[in-house]
Amino acid sequence: MISGRALETATALLTGVFGVAVIVSSLDNGIGWSAAGVDAGTFPFTVGLIILGGSVFNLVQGWLHARDVVLRPSELRRVGLFFIPAVVFVGVIPLTGIYLASAGYVFGALAGQKRGAFVFSGVAAIGTALALYLIFELTFQISLPRGLLGSVIGF
Repeated sequence: MISGRALETATALLTGVFGVAVIVSSLDNGIGWSAAGVDAGTFPFTVGLIILGGSVFNLVQGWLHARDVVLRPSELRRVGLFFIPAVVFVGVIPLTGIYLASAGYVFGALAGQKRGAFVFSGVAAIGTALALYLIFELTFQISLPRGLLGSVIGF
């Protein structure tokens, strides 16, 4: 079982680390004013400060107004059914490319939630990969990662 306090703390720490990463990376680009105007890192630095401030606020609110139990084991299992395919999705993009990886993710997420709905999951997976290709490659002419498999088959 996961308490509200633990969930709020984990989320606040995760977003806080992201905010700090944005702040640190924007320092390399320079913050403040130069002879040419505002330096390139000023806007990301401000956004990083806002993210970090929001994370601290959420951390304090999570500790002050914590609920006992947020996720029970059965609910945590359902969250895992989406999380595990997402981790696999990110891991296989360099190998299979985004089209095949996204089709696999949609199939895995839907088939895991709706047992026995393999036809629906397969149609949704193919539709997702096709939509990505039509929208990005043909409409906007943006090349998405094709992975090692795409390089091998010449795609």
